[in-house]
Order: sequence, then C-alpha cells, then structure tokens
Amino acid sequence: MAAENIARQKPYTLDPDYRNKNFEEVETSFTAEQAATEAKRCIKCKNPRCVQGCPVNVSIPAFIEQVAVGNIEEAGKIIRGTNLIPSVCGRICPQERQCEGNCVLGIKGEPVAIGALERYVGDNSGSQPVEIKSSRKKVAVIGSGCAGLSAAADLVKAGHKVTVFEALHALGGVLRYGIPEFRLPRTALDREIESLKQLGVEFKANVIIGKSLTIQDIKNDDYDAIFICSGAGLPKMLNVSGENLNGGYSANEFLTRVNLMRA
Repeated sequence: MAAENIARQKPYTLDPDYRNKNFEEVETSFTAEQAATEAKRCIKCKNPRCVQGCPVNVSIPAFIEQVAVGNIEEAGKIIRGTNLIPSVCGRICPQERQCEGNCVLGIKGEPVAIGALERYVGDNSGSQPVEIKSSRKKVAVIGSGCAGLSAAADLVKAGHKVTVFEALHALGGVLRYGIPEFRLPRTALDREIESLKQLGVEFKANVIIGKSLTIQDIKNDDYDAIFICSGAGLPKMLNVSGENLNGGYSANEFLTRVNLMRA
C-alpha cells in the first residue's frame, strides 16, 4: 500500500468517565504494530521539511525509517544524537506547529504522527553510552526545567562538567510542577533525568541561588560559565478586585500545589 493511503494511527485514549477521576496519562503510547504502520506513512522527502521545523533538527526521516523495520534501539540512538529527552519532547512539544506542521503529507491529508513516534521510541529504547572528551571546563546551570535540562544535555556532550542547581526539592522545573501528570507522567521525566545523570550531569536540589548560594559563590568555585534559566516562576496577576481572597490562586500556584504538594 502506498504511504499516502495508510491511515494515520491514533493512540488509545482513556474514557472520559474514567480519566476524570484520576491523573493517569490520557493517551497511551503506540503499540509496536501501530508504530511500524505509522512509520511506513513517511514518504522520505529529499528535502525533509519536518527536520527544518524541529528546533533541534532531529533526523526525523532517519529515525522513522528504523521504526518501520522494528529497529527501535537504532531509532533511539538517532534521536538522542540531537535530543536527549525524547520521551518528554514526544509528549509536550507543539508538533502541530513544528515538525508535523511542516510534513508534506499534511498539505492534503494528515501529517505523519512524528510526536507519537518519538514518544514511542523514547519509551522503548535505552540511552546509549556517549563517548565524551573532557573539555576541562565547568558550567553551572541554574534551573532544571526545559531549558536547564536541554542545556545540560548539550553541555555534557560537549565535554563540560555540568552542575544543575534547582531551588525546589524535586527536579524538572515546569516539567514537574507546571504540567499535570496526565500529560507528562513523572516516570517518563525521571527516566530522562536519570539518563543525564548517567552521562555525568550533577544535580543539586534545594539550592536557591541568591539565598543558599550567590552567583559570586558559584564564580568562586571556578565555574567557567553560568547559564541562568530560572523560568517564569512569578505569575502576572490581573489586578482585579478580590484576587487576593482566600481560595483564589494564580495558575502557577495552583499547578505547583497539585503537582508537587498534592494539595
């Protein structure tokens, strides 16, 4: 069957009457059969626009080709060449505006489900050992959210000794306290963080820069560079009457209470 005639695969979703009572992930990952079928929809463009739409330029046709033949470990190796957190990105990246939004099949039909395939590969492949040549440089990363984890991944692959400082007790920043577990399971996030630890990234939680440590303290510890990615932790209030009454929360506070404190 021609690739363009294969129907786009749909992940199984929990029934609304069931999922409104828990925080289980709403969409399940593809089955092996679904992943292989979806991968065969890729028409292997000579000029892959999907790669151009990917912020980190993952070799999308190359990893999809490996999924089509069932070589998931090789697919994982290809993705992690430029993106070390595929299980996270496969779930939360806005693929409809990036890789899938540029897919040629989407011009007249439905694009290849690149995000779902990336998620499948991330969940079903292990991080591969990476040969790293030390640069003898130290870099401090302040914040362990999206930017912090991405920077740590690229920096450690470049040979730098990386330490990530996180103000909260749990790592992940907005990935943990801003995104509900039904969208991004903590098991997936923890697995990606563990893979960074295996590469040599050091994480220090409960460290508030400016209180526990100052920027000068970090400089005095012989760090060659400091990357500050503390995120937008403070909400922008509406300045309307009653917004400070008991029981009223900003989105930031509400999500933090639900995701970190279960309050």
